[in-house]
Amino acid sequence: MTQQDLKEFLDSKVEQYNTPQFIDSDPIQIPHLFTKKEDIEIAGFLSATISWGNRKSIINNCHKMMDLLEQSPFDFVMNHQESDLEKLETFVHRTFNGTDFITFIKGLQHIYTNHNGLEAVFAKHATSNSLQQSIHQFKHTFFEIEHLPRTQKHISDPLKNSAAKRINMFLRWMVRPNTTKVDLGLWDSLSPAQLSCPLDVHSGNVARKLGLLDRKQNDGKALTQLDNSLRQLDVNDPVKYDFALFGLGVFEKF
Repeated sequence: MTQQDLKEFLDSKVEQYNTPQFIDSDPIQIPHLFTKKEDIEIAGFLSATISWGNRKSIINNCHKMMDLLEQSPFDFVMNHQESDLEKLETFVHRTFNGTDFITFIKGLQHIYTNHNGLEAVFAKHATSNSLQQSIHQFKHTFFEIEHLPRTQKHISDPLKNSAAKRINMFLRWMVRPNTTKVDLGLWDSLSPAQLSCPLDVHSGNVARKLGLLDRKQNDGKALTQLDNSLRQLDVNDPVKYDFALFGLGVFEKF
């Protein structure tokens, strides 16, 4: 398959899967429940944070998170009392537990109170074609609050060779335009050209079969290689191909 053939094939798969029907089976449906910018950001960030494992379980637990935050995530983050956090202690999704959830609420309050919100933190350290330094700095800023060391594992660090799949997915949600009503296009201080593909077992396996990636591990080095391959197909919006790779892997068992 030539480069042009590959691009045409993947473009057709993007068109097939980057549609509103995609939302029904994806955690991106959670931030779509809200209309206020900060509610969308927080719902998206928390949902992306627990997006590993069984998709049905992920979505169910994302809804539980929003119920515990009284369907007003920003108001809860900014105005909760210590007693309001007690009900969060019961939450669990795989290794993300109630203590982690409470720490994340406090971390988000710190971000909005002292750092002008999520978008500002990620935009501050962005480079022209990458947000990986931004993710590293965001993690450092987020955990300036008191926290248990165990909770840090729930935000990956690309500078420690992590593919940081979940947070790259969150950034895709926030930055890519919502022209097809899937991604939310909420942050105009960043551009799709800066995004990295949410690399997981599905997208990684498909990328290898298509010759976009040859590194065996789904780590930070593999992400760099995949990003470079996807930028050759579309330098302005390389991460649109996440829909193609994911759809081929999950829905077509490519």
